[in-house]
Amino acid sequence: QLVEHHAEQENQEIAGTVTLVYDHHKRAIQALLTDIQHDHQELIIATLHVHLDHHNCMEVLAVRGPANAIRKLADLLTVAKGVKHGKLTVTTTGKEFAK
Repeated sequence: QLVEHHAEQENQEIAGTVTLVYDHHKRAIQALLTDIQHDHQELIIATLHVHLDHHNCMEVLAVRGPANAIRKLADLLTVAKGVKHGKLTVTTTGKEFAK
């Protein structure tokens, strides 16, 4: 519960993943998702692209930054036309816990 409470604080640094599933045959979606990612590259640590089947791809973005910025990025990506499913999962960076 402490991690969830921490992640709810707007300016707290959080880490997490944004997972997206989309039909890669719809070319406009690939360009749109790439543009959004380039516009927010300071929040994106890494990406993983998986071909699920002939039509569907899954993209997983590892993210880190202020909670409000991460949520805005996730919203932009998950509501993009052509995304079949999108989900933000957040966790702590570990900095707020004593060593």
